[in-house]
Amino acid sequence: MTTLAIVGILGAIIFYGINIYNALIKATQMVKEAWSGIDVQLKRRSDLIPNIVESIKGYAGHEKDTLREVTEMRTRVQAVPEGDIAGRAVAEGLLGQALGKLMAVAEAYPDLKANENFLQLQQTLDKIEGEVQMSRRYYNGAARDLNVKVESFPSNFVANYFKFQTAEFFEIEDAGDRSVPEVKF
Repeated sequence: MTTLAIVGILGAIIFYGINIYNALIKATQMVKEAWSGIDVQLKRRSDLIPNIVESIKGYAGHEKDTLREVTEMRTRVQAVPEGDIAGRAVAEGLLGQALGKLMAVAEAYPDLKANENFLQLQQTLDKIEGEVQMSRRYYNGAARDLNVKVESFPSNFVANYFKFQTAEFFEIEDAGDRSVPEVKF
């Protein structure tokens, strides 16, 4: 009878450990899926930038510094190594600031603001920016859920044994990146 009780307790512990392991696997996959969502939206934004730059260049060719800055920031984003979430967040924050400056420059050109192609590009960019924000929130929620499982008792024993890692949050670290860019004419 005692042996049966010990086997039952060990079976329950093993079953519980398997459930924790599976929950950690699921949380890890949710983080990967969420990152994929961010990556897709950021790629869409990056692909749209050359079209916006070309549209503005025709009307505001003398704004070369702003146009060059957007192009350089886009190149920086593309150069961030895969998996460097913190580096990607910084680069995307800088790109967002540069795009903000570019859109502010565009506001100074009434003919450009009336151009149907530019208006469509601007609306598409606004939509993508909203989807990027939604994807970031989803990713950060998935990262939070994984981190709680990896760090909390008793799942931390299983996480440590199988070497599960916490996920980095996708956030802007520099307070200056959060501020609205100042544009002077």
